[in-house]
Amino acid sequence: MGDITRSWWLLLIRGLASLIFGILALIWPAITLLVLVIFFGAYALVGGVAELFAGFRHGAESRAWLIFSGIIGILAGIATFVWPGITSLALLYVVAFWAIFAGVSEILAGIKLRKAIDNEWMLIIGGILSLIFGILLLIWPGAGLLSLVWLVGIFAILHGIAMIALSFRVKNFTHGVGMP
Repeated sequence: MGDITRSWWLLLIRGLASLIFGILALIWPAITLLVLVIFFGAYALVGGVAELFAGFRHGAESRAWLIFSGIIGILAGIATFVWPGITSLALLYVVAFWAIFAGVSEILAGIKLRKAIDNEWMLIIGGILSLIFGILLLIWPGAGLLSLVWLVGIFAILHGIAMIALSFRVKNFTHGVGMP
């Protein structure tokens, strides 16, 4: 339990990165593909590093899923920087598969967290949103880059809010049981 509660700030960083990314994507809907790649790459990299770091700090029960999700996020971020001229369809598939893998990992981690802390549904909600988002992108790949920008922006804001809420819940739980 101490591993999870000591890492509340990683959830906060991840949530803030998601929220900032979402707002920037909505502010500039006519964004170029290169800028979208940079925004997504930075978001995926920060989220992946935070999850990987949390995975190494947590106990064995949630370690594997956090490390796996972190590695997927880091690889998605690196791929966007290595190939900046990626087409909108290729970017759509990168985002879709990353969101699906991250969503499944968050749902499973949330289920494990529910065993340790009551009512920890926020991580599961974030995972469900990620999973639905990824599936929707795969179902309608021809929606275009502008649609992707709006979908990504709305998803990132909702996901960021869920992660920020979870981080404060975990932080408050830490103080509630008298842990440092």
